[in-house]
Amino acid sequence: MNDRHGSRRARFPLLLLAVFLVVAVALGIAPRYRQDWLMENVLVLLALPALVLGFRRLRFSDASYAALFAFLLLHEIGAHYTYSEVPWDRWFAALAGFSLNEVLGLSRNHFDRAIHFAWGLLVTPAMVELVAARTTSPGLWRYLVPVSLMTASSTLYELFEWAAAVCFGGDLGVAYLGTQGDPWDAQKDMLLALLGSLSAVALLAAAARRRRRAAAPSRPR
Repeated sequence: MNDRHGSRRARFPLLLLAVFLVVAVALGIAPRYRQDWLMENVLVLLALPALVLGFRRLRFSDASYAALFAFLLLHEIGAHYTYSEVPWDRWFAALAGFSLNEVLGLSRNHFDRAIHFAWGLLVTPAMVELVAARTTSPGLWRYLVPVSLMTASSTLYELFEWAAAVCFGGDLGVAYLGTQGDPWDAQKDMLLALLGSLSAVALLAAAARRRRRAAAPSRPR
């Protein structure tokens, strides 16, 4: 009975994994810049096996797996085109009939900015569950610790990105950094990751509060 229930619970994450692998392979067939695609996928090649191997010891909620799936798909799109060249505004114009860049007066491709916000927003739910399972963080700390870890991971990624760009240099380093001439690119990316993480914990805290209210016995009048 338990094995059957566990098998049913495993279907959704396995389905997401299968879909992601198909999409990742398709987007990896002919990326715009092969070397940049390889560099962008280094962390995916580390994170995905960790999620699969750790599945039996710590199973996240379906919502967290869906959020991770959404982030990884967005990342693969960025890796296929390189983040600074994703034609998101052209896609938006095809759907909405107008250019959002023109309406907002944007000259920069902000897809990379959106992904850094998405890192905080979509990965934090799994981090909250990881911290809850592995630590005893009471009260507000159950959210402050995950936000701190997400902010630290964003900072480490910026350092990794900088080191890789210095190491490889040339057009590859420029494509991988994707600063688009903004000297404050790293700081803005880290801020957006923090804002995304704060948004995630605010939503999670609100949802938890609603569940507690719904579960609380009603007082007799």
